[in-house]
Amino acid sequence: MQYLPVIKIVVLTTAAFVFSMLWTPLLTHFLYKYKCWKKTVRTVAPDGSATPIFSQLHKDKETNVPRMGGLLVWVTTLIFSFVFMIFCPIFSTCSWFTNLNFLNRAETWLPLFTLISASLIGLLDDILVVKGFGEKGKGGGIRFRHRLLLVAIIGFVGAWWFYYKLGWDVLHIPFDGSLVLGWTFIPFFVAVMLAMFSTSVTDGLDGLAGGLFATMFVAFGAIAFASGKFNLAAFCGVIAGTLLAFLWFNIPPARFYLGETGILGLTTTLAVVAFLTNSVLLLPVIAFVPLLESVSVIIQLFSKRLRGGKKVFFSTPIHHHFQAIGWPEYKVVMRFWLIGGVTAVVGVVLFLIDKTF
Repeated sequence: MQYLPVIKIVVLTTAAFVFSMLWTPLLTHFLYKYKCWKKTVRTVAPDGSATPIFSQLHKDKETNVPRMGGLLVWVTTLIFSFVFMIFCPIFSTCSWFTNLNFLNRAETWLPLFTLISASLIGLLDDILVVKGFGEKGKGGGIRFRHRLLLVAIIGFVGAWWFYYKLGWDVLHIPFDGSLVLGWTFIPFFVAVMLAMFSTSVTDGLDGLAGGLFATMFVAFGAIAFASGKFNLAAFCGVIAGTLLAFLWFNIPPARFYLGETGILGLTTTLAVVAFLTNSVLLLPVIAFVPLLESVSVIIQLFSKRLRGGKKVFFSTPIHHHFQAIGWPEYKVVMRFWLIGGVTAVVGVVLFLIDKTF
């Protein structure tokens, strides 16, 4: 029955959206009751500069809007993964219902592991931030280099799974074939995951990260579907559904932010999904805006070190630069959404063309 994969993805995505909408009030009540927000405003930007512009852009929200909204994403995905795995076999007489189980070894074990492990690290960081532990001026939490190391460890586990368990050491090059990497696949995988982790700076404006990541997971869900990986497509659909629910409450004025427990899990999981769909070289296209945000910070860092402290941008990530020159927040967000939507479509189209090339 060829329509079953479509039903599976639509039902799971819709159910994840509805379920997330229903339990958001409980999450919101908890976050506000325990004042899960930063106790001091950050004064140091990701590029290391301590500027009045950066502090000014964050002073009105960081200390009164809760973090940890990412719980909505990964907790819902975890619940859906195991509930359908447990209950689908019980209703074996109903073919369409049993088809809703999307947890399997080949397609979704690794992205689910990545999502949960990275999100738990992010949760620990958020708790430390809320409690006020960590580096002064940077909002607290786990030091960046320590988070980098933890993400690298997760990336190494993922690379090991690909290389030794799935026998995967090939990099597909669009319109040109495949390149066998051998053992170098492992450091390449870790490098891609770290690159995606660097895009966590996207979570800085109301609705920005939620809209962009929902679009990217929809794009990779479409690629997974076109590749015949229906369980992975359903997994992406569940995450996209939860992100749409998150976005409902995150558009200005935001009720909560993703926090590290959301953005850390989403960035690393997206890297794994890109590898599983053999489309990792399309990741810079589909994730163009988050990568641009990350690159803007890197450019600023190098400019300051190589040009005697001179900066390229007023503030980084680049969305703060546009705010600094006078763009209102909603204009930055919506224009970045538009760019992200276009690049996501371009990425999917390139994949489909390459598939028939």
